[in-house]
Amino acid sequence: MTQYRLSDVEVGQNYKAKELDSFVSTTDVVVLSNNNEQLFTDPEREYKVVDTFDGFFEHSSEDGEKYYREKKAYIVEKA
Repeated sequence: MTQYRLSDVEVGQNYKAKELDSFVSTTDVVVLSNNNEQLFTDPEREYKVVDTFDGFFEHSSEDGEKYYREKKAYIVEKA
């Protein structure tokens, strides 16, 4: 899969699931998809990166607090 290795993705661009799989596997990011758990089931399906955020809030089940995580998050949708 090294031939698909991406170090960055751009908003507005389409990527195959296998490219996004490689990106997620080699980069500390979060990917949010409208395709539920099926994002990586079809390696050839294309997704469009529609938005990106520098971080997000996450609720801790341990102490009930909400914490801001500085972690790049990308929103993708089926193309």
